Amino acid sequence: MFKKYDKSFAILFALASVGFLIAFGVNRNFLEWAFARHHNQLSWFIRPIFIIPFCFFAFKRSLAGISCTLFCIFTSMFWFPEPSSVNADVQEFLQYEVGYLTSDWGMVKILVTLIIPLSLTLLALAFWQRNIWFGFSVMTFIAFGKIGWSLIFAGNSGKSIILPATIGLAGSMLFVYLGILRIKNRNNSDNRLSR
Repeated sequence: MFKKYDKSFAILFALASVGFLIAFGVNRNFLEWAFARHHNQLSWFIRPIFIIPFCFFAFKRSLAGISCTLFCIFTSMFWFPEPSSVNADVQEFLQYEVGYLTSDWGMVKILVTLIIPLSLTLLALAFWQRNIWFGFSVMTFIAFGKIGWSLIFAGNSGKSIILPATIGLAGSMLFVYLGILRIKNRNNSDNRLSR
């Protein structure tokens, strides 16, 4: 049943994601509301975890699953309540991110930002093609790219992203690997039973 409607659900979640991004770009109140909740570092730790279902759905070749996971990544920044107190580095880093998003968009900034959808596309393609080690290489590039961008552009406050990014990378790689092993073992068992 889900395979029958896979493309329809993929389009639905893609449109929802585009709507979210447009609202984020044109409504400053919405952006500030979302970033106030993004100060809660639970949202920092949960975002890398979405790499696990993203890779799983790519491995299972489900466009709807990939699209739904991306929607969750985008919206998870405001799933948690605004914290009562905020670390100074977190505050400074998020102020920089808001400034980055709301300042003028030149060609260099557009090209740097396009690395995000390009790397996610490569990650999906790697697992879609069942190339696990290439997928892990892309995952590592994404995590260290985020850390590098944060340190280069946000300075000392960028260090606040190191722990969530590295824990997220290690956890994602472990669970993706274990999940793929389980899928392969189940497929091998099914093949033996069908003989």
